[in-house]
Amino acid sequence: MVKRKQKQLRNPFVYEGYEGPDYFCDRMEETEKVISHLQNGRNLTLVSPRKVGKTALVKHVFHQLKQENEDAVCIYVDIFHTQNQYELVQTLGRAIVEERLLGSRGSMEKVLKFFSMWRPTVTPDPITGMPTVSVSIERSQTEYTLKSIFEYLERSEREVYVAIDEFQTVTEYPEKGTEALLRSYIQFVHHAHFIYAGSRQHLLYEMFGSPQRPFYQSTAMLSLQPLHEEIYYDFATRFFKARNGDFSADVFRQLYNQFNGYTWYMQSVLNRLYERERSVTDYQQVNEAILSILADKASQYETFMMFLTDNQKRLLKAVALEGMVAQPQSLAFAMKHELPSASSIKKALEVLKGKDVLYQTPEGYIVYDRFLDLWLKRTFV
Repeated sequence: MVKRKQKQLRNPFVYEGYEGPDYFCDRMEETEKVISHLQNGRNLTLVSPRKVGKTALVKHVFHQLKQENEDAVCIYVDIFHTQNQYELVQTLGRAIVEERLLGSRGSMEKVLKFFSMWRPTVTPDPITGMPTVSVSIERSQTEYTLKSIFEYLERSEREVYVAIDEFQTVTEYPEKGTEALLRSYIQFVHHAHFIYAGSRQHLLYEMFGSPQRPFYQSTAMLSLQPLHEEIYYDFATRFFKARNGDFSADVFRQLYNQFNGYTWYMQSVLNRLYERERSVTDYQQVNEAILSILADKASQYETFMMFLTDNQKRLLKAVALEGMVAQPQSLAFAMKHELPSASSIKKALEVLKGKDVLYQTPEGYIVYDRFLDLWLKRTFV
């Protein structure tokens, strides 16, 4: 495998994807822990709220593993949008075939022949022109194909690392026993190492911490926290100073506190600031960057609100205006925001939680999307 030179980015604040270690902030301790677990035969459950940076950490770990061993096979799949076992099998199968096609030293014809039972097809992406892979699996063969996937991983002569993001999604499949089925296959795969990542913390802790569940105590656990403020500040200012600019420590602290250090929101704002400003010395510059993001998202949020019921809209607006609500079904909260009955609030709350619109922290409920929270505050204040 030929190692590619890392490209120089016009804007160093990456908020989608992974562009290499130069644009990845810290996580040295977490990276070492994850690699140590995997290389010593311990599968890992990686838990964090969304937007803290778990996916980027997984990609960074994979980059480091490939640097140590260029023959290592690193497969990342996000199953958040899968709705059943069939879609899970398609997603896993496609990821494996793509890795073999893009990372194999052999010919495409040999790879396609090897996976002929999955009937893979390669077509150019309509925008980038890069090859994309699809697999066609018989629905009636879903369970058999799932078994064959793990048998393939076991037969691999190379070290295999598989990260399944939003793993808790399997608990929502209509097929009963998906967890047990996966566990029955994975426990006999000795040459592959797994990361089970997810954002619904209570579900993951139950899946891996309850004696009644198939994955009970089968992994090490790692809870990912926001980046340390000082480390993040040093990372951010390095890029501004590299072009003879600066970034006020006080302004950065305010930005960090506004988004609780959640990486995706921080990176989104820093990306706009780097585009617009040479130096950031006043928080008004940050506000203008945030307003530009909200303007871009306005139509998306307006459309989203159209798909909510009146009770769901009213509850969502009320939580946004409060910032955090410890007891959303309380009489005082309902009266203050002219909400319907406690039973109606409960029903709306369950739906919004299920859609990851509202999120329950130890202190209370918040709007999960911080930009949506700000948009609601500005729109319905």
